[in-house]
Amino acid sequence: MATKNQTLGEFIIENQQDFAYSSGELSRLINSIRLAAKVVNHEVNKAGLVDIIGAFGETNIQGEEQQKLDVYADKTFIRTLTNREIVCGIASEENDDFITIEGCNKDNKNKYVVLIDPLDGSSNIDVNVSVGTIFSIYRRVTPVGSPVTIEDFLQPGNKQVASGYIIYGTSTMLVYTTGNGVNGFTLNPALGSWYLSHPDMKIPETGNIYSINEGNYVHFPQGVKDYIKYCQEEKENRPYTSRYIGSMVSDIHRNMIKGGIYIYPKSSKSESGKLRLLYECNPMAFIVEQAGGKATDGYSRIMDLNPSELHQRVPFFCGSTTMVEKAEEFMAKYEE
Repeated sequence: MATKNQTLGEFIIENQQDFAYSSGELSRLINSIRLAAKVVNHEVNKAGLVDIIGAFGETNIQGEEQQKLDVYADKTFIRTLTNREIVCGIASEENDDFITIEGCNKDNKNKYVVLIDPLDGSSNIDVNVSVGTIFSIYRRVTPVGSPVTIEDFLQPGNKQVASGYIIYGTSTMLVYTTGNGVNGFTLNPALGSWYLSHPDMKIPETGNIYSINEGNYVHFPQGVKDYIKYCQEEKENRPYTSRYIGSMVSDIHRNMIKGGIYIYPKSSKSESGKLRLLYECNPMAFIVEQAGGKATDGYSRIMDLNPSELHQRVPFFCGSTTMVEKAEEFMAKYEE
């Protein structure tokens, strides 16, 4: 039975039986993520004091300018996961291809692969806005002991065994699920320990917040435009409040607690959408569904989509169930 202020380590041990494959390996994997998150948190919190903010001078596979903290977070998570010899493969939003862990051979029985967005919302670093890390964990589908292949990473979200996010804000939180509900842990920086602060998180069935970059309104599909107008009407419990931080982790974390919908649709500028299915949408969809919410591409459940490439982009509608379903009603009117 989870109790508030329980440490993350105690929680993992106590709930070991809830893991789909109770070998201890998944527990050690989550422990590694929490360790790397503490290191990144330390660097984020002193970003204004050292030469760690600003552009790194290179672009990632998406063509986006990398920030120095992007690169630092990417290296920190990969190094931590690799050195502990827990996983057999890693895919990062910041890298062109997946990483095969050296030594993953007949003597190495590691069964898990990790997909990670090391620092979501990194363009907000320079202005001291909350950023985050998103991770997703799968069991490999190729034979244990052989090098991982692309098939191990191109799995639908409904095959995830765990996912989570870390939000580096006024307090630092780690929120994750292993398919048995969602729990949030807050870092005590004085002790370096994570404590259960948000047990059994549930997203409200409805809310009054919609999160979307309305600056791109003219580029949105008509169904999205109609839904925005619906949100702005003075009728019943509307108009809703528009809240958009520009850091996906921050926007969804707020809506998880207060109720709301987060939308990043396709547009005439991004025909396939902008968010990555494997690094952002699937892990967030798993969390939100486990908390009682819903996540779709406007028409279909996100976690039922079959990935075709490592950096695939999709539209994303995520949040309180009734709000997502209402948005889907508007989208259905113009379904191609």
